[in-house]
Amino acid sequence: MKGGDIVNRKQLISQVHDLIETYCAGCFVNSHFRKEHGKSYAQSFCIKQCTVGEKLKEYGKKLS
Repeated sequence: MKGGDIVNRKQLISQVHDLIETYCAGCFVNSHFRKEHGKSYAQSFCIKQCTVGEKLKEYGKKLS
């Protein structure tokens, strides 16, 4: 891994952390779906339908 790659990777990880802290921590929709439908349903919603989840997937692809 080159120096620029490490900096870019750290920036992406920081952006992921910021997204999660800003939008996902304490998310009412996730909390509601967990209570009503269970953990896997809530997680599936976040990954497939939430705009923040879509952005997180985009960052994940760049990190792998």
